[in-house]
Amino acid sequence: KLKHLVGIKEELEAKTVIILEDIIDTGNTLSEIYDIFRDKNVKTLKIATLFFKPDVFRKELPIDYIGMSIADKFIVGYGLDYDGLGRNLPDIYQLD
Repeated sequence: KLKHLVGIKEELEAKTVIILEDIIDTGNTLSEIYDIFRDKNVKTLKIATLFFKPDVFRKELPIDYIGMSIADKFIVGYGLDYDGLGRNLPDIYQLD
C-alpha cells in the first residue's frame, strides 16, 4: 500500500495541515488521507470539504469543516466531473 504525498517535499512535522476535499461521500478517500498522515507527526490535521454526503458516509473519522451537506446524488460542474464531463461548467448541477 503506497503512502505517498504527491508534490509535498517539505517537512510536515509539528505543522498544522489542512486538507481540502471537493466531496466526501463514503469516506474511503478520507480514510486513506488519515492513514497517510498517521506517521507524519503533524501538529494538527484538519479536514475541510466543500460537499458532504452524510447518508452514505460510513467512517468514524472527523471532518472539521463542511461547506454543504447534500443528498447522495451525482453532481458535476465547477471542477467536479465524470471522466471530464461537466468539469468546466460555471455552476454545479445534479445529474438526472
